[in-house]
Amino acid sequence: MHVAEQGEGPLVVLCHGFPESWYSWRHQLAALAEAGFRAVAPDMRGYGQTDAPTEIESYTQLHLVGDMVGLLDALGAKSAVIVGHDWGGPVAWNSALLRPDRFRAVVGLSVPFIPRRPDRPSAAYPQTDDAIFYQAYFQIPGVAEKELERDVRATIRRVLYSASGDAPRRELTLGTDRLVGMVPRKGGFLDRTLDPHTLPSWLTEADIDFYAGEFSRTGFRGGLNWYRNIDRTWELMAPYAGAQVTVPALYIAGDRDLVVYFRGMDQLIPNLAKLVPNLRRTIML
Repeated sequence: MHVAEQGEGPLVVLCHGFPESWYSWRHQLAALAEAGFRAVAPDMRGYGQTDAPTEIESYTQLHLVGDMVGLLDALGAKSAVIVGHDWGGPVAWNSALLRPDRFRAVVGLSVPFIPRRPDRPSAAYPQTDDAIFYQAYFQIPGVAEKELERDVRATIRRVLYSASGDAPRRELTLGTDRLVGMVPRKGGFLDRTLDPHTLPSWLTEADIDFYAGEFSRTGFRGGLNWYRNIDRTWELMAPYAGAQVTVPALYIAGDRDLVVYFRGMDQLIPNLAKLVPNLRRTIML
């Protein structure tokens, strides 16, 4: 596992999302170090300079939580605060759920704690005659890889911009979740992304150079394999149905974050404290 580290003090572990890298936390590493923390941002399993097992089934949440426990062991740390954004969110929440002895507090960015539901997740994916949910699209081996790797630099630029609050929100303008996260059956994931004419202030050409360099070397398969284990994780987590995250927690999202417009989030987020009884605050930016 490759990690970036800065500062001294209580340990904070930062888990990135898709398609990202430890580099996504570069500003937070410096800020946390200045605030008196030891901040560590790993390349997650399948990304960057961290190992990427070839077996699809090696990317369940249990594997990923195990990676975080192993990271603490390697750092000689008894416990840590764990922070996760996007796909790093479920890793952070599940680390706190499964190992509260090692993760004494949790912060979820964008993705709230999502409890195990009675039915397998793929059964609830929205679909229409002309579109499928992006998670279903990503689960088809080889298809998304081919699309995303065709022009890695354009993929990074389009995905990071389109997922941001700076991008126009056709879905939100229509006032419906019908289009959020949907992929045309006769097209691809990038068809509903936008390529900015001018980069936003938070994304530079140098940033794109870094991400494109990483994914040109590794490809996207490692990150996509996380999606291919959603149902498998659901099966493995059966013993924890109904379990609550009991450590102190914080949830932060933006009011233009696409995740908060996914189906069911309008009910889940306002009631998050029922699932996370030690939720200190929900912050909507």
